[in-house]
Amino acid sequence: MFQRKWWIISFTAILFTSIAAEAQWVMVARAVQGRVQRMQQKPDNAAGYDVATLILEAAVDKVYETALKSLQSHADLVVTKQDPKKGIIQFSKGQQVASLRATALGDKVTQLVIASSLTDTQPSTTSLVVQAALKVCTDMHVKCVVEEN
Repeated sequence: MFQRKWWIISFTAILFTSIAAEAQWVMVARAVQGRVQRMQQKPDNAAGYDVATLILEAAVDKVYETALKSLQSHADLVVTKQDPKKGIIQFSKGQQVASLRATALGDKVTQLVIASSLTDTQPSTTSLVVQAALKVCTDMHVKCVVEEN
């Protein structure tokens, strides 16, 4: 009888812990949703990077499909690789290449990371990763704001 009660108490504690953790992710998602956070570094005469991250309160499959359709709808972008199981899409715009990854943080919370390399021949005013993130926001009907590093 004691073992049975102990098992029920343990199971209940684990259940409430997982529910609380999910609730925390939802609260975090609501707090940061729509903020495209960007990091960019372009040293003189060297390759750099351009990265944008975005948290969306939506299922990972929906975010991935929206991102894929969004990228495919641009005539100047070419989707070069896609892996729905890993949530990865690789694409290019001319000589510039980028990758996107949608990762589930919960049932309805998704992190979107888009990264590209930068060279001294690419214009710094055009950010392929930010454009891609904002397009996903528009297609998902989420108002997004870009935060610079």
